[in-house]
Amino acid sequence: MSHAPSATAPGTSATHEVFNQAPPRRDINEFSLNTALVEAVDTYAPHASTAELERIGGLVGSADFINDARLANEHGPELKTHDEWGNRIDAIEFHPAYHRIISDALRSGAHSHAWAHPGPGANADRAARFMLFSQIEPGHACPVSMTHAVIPSLQADSRLADFWVPKATANDYDPRRIDPAEKTAVTFGMAMTEKQGGSDVRANTTRAIQDGDHYLITGHKWFCSAPQSDAFLVLAHLEEGLSCFVVPRILPGGGLNTVRIQRLKDKLGNHSNASSEIEFDSTDGWLLGQPGKGVRTIIEMVSQTRLDCVLGSTAGMRQSVAEAAWHARGRAAFGARLIDQPLMRAVIADLQLESEAATFTAMHLASVHDDDSADAADFRRLATAVGKYWICKRGPEHAYEALECLGGNGYTEAFPLARRYREQPVMAVWEGSGNVIVLDVLRALGREPRTAKAFLGFLETGLGRHPDFDAAYDGLAGSLQSSLEAVTSGDPARIAGVQRSGRVLVEKMALLMQSAILFDSAPAEVAAGFASARLGPSRGREYGALPSDIDIDFLVERA
Repeated sequence: MSHAPSATAPGTSATHEVFNQAPPRRDINEFSLNTALVEAVDTYAPHASTAELERIGGLVGSADFINDARLANEHGPELKTHDEWGNRIDAIEFHPAYHRIISDALRSGAHSHAWAHPGPGANADRAARFMLFSQIEPGHACPVSMTHAVIPSLQADSRLADFWVPKATANDYDPRRIDPAEKTAVTFGMAMTEKQGGSDVRANTTRAIQDGDHYLITGHKWFCSAPQSDAFLVLAHLEEGLSCFVVPRILPGGGLNTVRIQRLKDKLGNHSNASSEIEFDSTDGWLLGQPGKGVRTIIEMVSQTRLDCVLGSTAGMRQSVAEAAWHARGRAAFGARLIDQPLMRAVIADLQLESEAATFTAMHLASVHDDDSADAADFRRLATAVGKYWICKRGPEHAYEALECLGGNGYTEAFPLARRYREQPVMAVWEGSGNVIVLDVLRALGREPRTAKAFLGFLETGLGRHPDFDAAYDGLAGSLQSSLEAVTSGDPARIAGVQRSGRVLVEKMALLMQSAILFDSAPAEVAAGFASARLGPSRGREYGALPSDIDIDFLVERA
């Protein structure tokens, strides 16, 4: 008996009809759709080119760019220590997708815009560019960030600055391993930490000895970020103490410097970025800054990269809530779209509230870097560290909750949130993990008490705007005063007590700072909602556990 041919395509099943799935989130504009970022740019970078940001938003939201992000992470960097003839080459090979992504970022000024166009709003403009690229592919942002951040440190030596700064601020990308004198554009990395010391860089054992106009460096670095870079800032000891050096990968004349890459780190996330363990064996380096003042010289770079950790975490929050809201709008369950279900709306609203607070805070902190006044510097000293501590710590839980909104799809590698969930913790670890940042805040309070005055002065701008903020401010003011007295007392027991409760203090500082920023720059519904949800007595532990006075509809629409 013959049967009529099936109308189903060959190799498919008649039961396999795809429906009730959100369409692919592709070929959209990530800038135009990010209402909070659009408003923050208008506030903090009013002279920014909206057309250029929209161009970048369309680029990173394109199907091709999103696919490149996938490829760069699925086919991560590979170390080639030797060539086929046995010569030591210490080369890193990347998938072409990685080169396309970082090339787009560098040619769009994600590293250079603030230096090339100084003035009010320059750093906020650059921050928006950096976040748009980091939202879709964060791994490449590591060398982009370091190339941006190295500029203030390079200024410690006019001769080195004259050579390196124009190349580090060029809007171009040249991955060739050639004499940097023959290149118009370079990227920078750094190598500070060692296996026995980590963040305690004064425990370093790497040594340098003078050899004519430069130095020979010998030692082992436990983490070297982006070893494919053209040059690195490196810490090593001289007789005068820990000092900072510029170490090129390729020497003048084209010879390979003895930067021996031992292995690439097998990391939880950040797979597209090469992090390495390296050996220096009489490696050529040039002293940057004064002998024995290496920490002081490199700290300018660290301060800038800490800000970029905030920007990176913020970009990740935007990706997370945008993907969650997109899915919820395109899928139905229990008789209604997910986005119309009260429980889901509460979760999406809370994720958006966190993302908006991070966005306005990140842009505010970036804009403060354009202010050269003493008050701004004092505020920036504490605010950047406080923001880095809190926003970066909020990132992983935010990514997880967004992932859960997608259900099983969120847990698969076909969607970007599994990758984002692995990515977010690196922002909290890089440039000082939580305890290191808290100790840094306490150190600033003890050595530079004027920073506390500047910080509290900024918070005072939020007084009278919301009762929960006012109550929290009174509590923080008392805590800061007692902490100041303890850290300057010289009493080990009192200092230890402040350290034990340091995380509580910094968390309070962060939430009040974010709230004050939102009062000044965000819509009233966002600012009031944040104060109630994060500072009020009804604050919930999990995302979606919101007080009853939150304007959920307003937040969901903005997501």
